[in-house]
Amino acid sequence: MQSKPVSRKTAWLRVVLLAVAAFIFNTTEFVPVGLLSDIATSFDMKTADVGIMITIYAWVVALMSLPLMLATRKIERRRLLSAIFLLFILSHVLSLLSWNFYSLVISRIGVALAHAIFWSITASLAIRVAPAGKKTQALSMLATGSALAMVLGVPIGRIIGQYLGWRITFGVIGVAALVAMLMLTKLLPKLPSEHSGSLSSVPVLFKRPALVSIYLLTTLVVTAHYTAYSYIEPFMQNIAGQGENFTTFLLLIFGAAGILGSMAFSLLGNKFPSGLLLSAISMVTLSMGLLFFAATHPLSVSLLCIVWGMAIMMINLAMQVRVLTLAPDATDVAMSLFSGIYNIGIGAGALLGNQVSLHLQMADIGNIGATLGLLALFWCIYIFRRYPQLHDNS
Repeated sequence: MQSKPVSRKTAWLRVVLLAVAAFIFNTTEFVPVGLLSDIATSFDMKTADVGIMITIYAWVVALMSLPLMLATRKIERRRLLSAIFLLFILSHVLSLLSWNFYSLVISRIGVALAHAIFWSITASLAIRVAPAGKKTQALSMLATGSALAMVLGVPIGRIIGQYLGWRITFGVIGVAALVAMLMLTKLLPKLPSEHSGSLSSVPVLFKRPALVSIYLLTTLVVTAHYTAYSYIEPFMQNIAGQGENFTTFLLLIFGAAGILGSMAFSLLGNKFPSGLLLSAISMVTLSMGLLFFAATHPLSVSLLCIVWGMAIMMINLAMQVRVLTLAPDATDVAMSLFSGIYNIGIGAGALLGNQVSLHLQMADIGNIGATLGLLALFWCIYIFRRYPQLHDNS
């Protein structure tokens, strides 16, 4: 724990810094969604083929989250964060200089390795440095940083890519990461590793059926979401016939809705833990099911993306809180597994969207996503009936 008491103001400032770090990491993870067409053009490739980069990134995170977390579990957390950021920055330098698609993929693998460790430890660190009794609020602030990546990071990254080139987008992210690293090093206290767990924790965690059921639910929901969301940029331009500026606007309001979802979770998450999660999964499923019909109507698809963005953020927060609640004795291992499983869903969704685009048609990505979303909803109803402890967020 911290070596000496600190003021609530300082404690919240540290949480904000971690939220800024989350903003940077989520921006770089998702900014390719807004740059697929530009990257494809620069390398003379099909957009659907470039999308495989999202799957590679996600599955590297999925495969490496647990091994890297275990390899670094005894390292003091402030020092570990600095090392993570250094790898992150160097990888973005390679992205900036990438001379072909393969060098870009290699740079993204470096970013993914940093990502794998970052999201394994950040949720538990936010709770540790937050004021006492503010676990839910600290996680909501971390989620707000993640959501701001959609609100500001992805749209601004897309605009930079449009006017200055997509490589400059990655360069700017690298500079932002350098500034964040310096601030974190200065303002975070020393944070010895705590309750990180060990390899022996893994079979113990998988013997907790309620936790395993949440992991499976996460896989289903995230796969469903990213089947459609990964290709929202080419979908809106090629299928819906909307312009580049409107697509940027759509990404902006999707992210802004995530902030609203974070606020709603902070207010309602403890009061209606089950109903909020079930409602959010229903809203995501309905949004994807209506995507094709709403896409050609700017107002309709804008409202749809607001509902969709709010709902997926509430789902993310509800899952994280439940994982931390169900594994208080091995939070880092549990969150590492969660991060890996979440990224299995991202990669699977991006790959499924790729295959739908290539072998069916891109217009079908919403319907396929909605089908998986419906399956996730049924599974959620079942596990809430089977495991009463899942009704509690505290």
